[in-house]
Amino acid sequence: MVLESKKKASVIAENALHNKDTGSANVQIALLTERINGLTEHFKSNKKDNHSRYGLLKLVNQRRKLLDYLKREDEQEYAKLITKLNLRK
Repeated sequence: MVLESKKKASVIAENALHNKDTGSANVQIALLTERINGLTEHFKSNKKDNHSRYGLLKLVNQRRKLLDYLKREDEQEYAKLITKLNLRK
């Protein structure tokens, strides 16, 4: 599921570290979270879509790696992002 450009721009604006930031770990994690949430909604009505489920697992893995990197580099930013995106229950 691809994000609409308006939604993507708003996610980038909310999580950017500076005005031209599009590739920092914070922005990438936020974009992946939006895509994962969209796919999760998709699976509520399409239970047998195994091809997309495989893609979802890849996205979750990529987000996990980025979160591990962010935790290693800047633990305060990691904690702030986790609470902002509501990732840990």
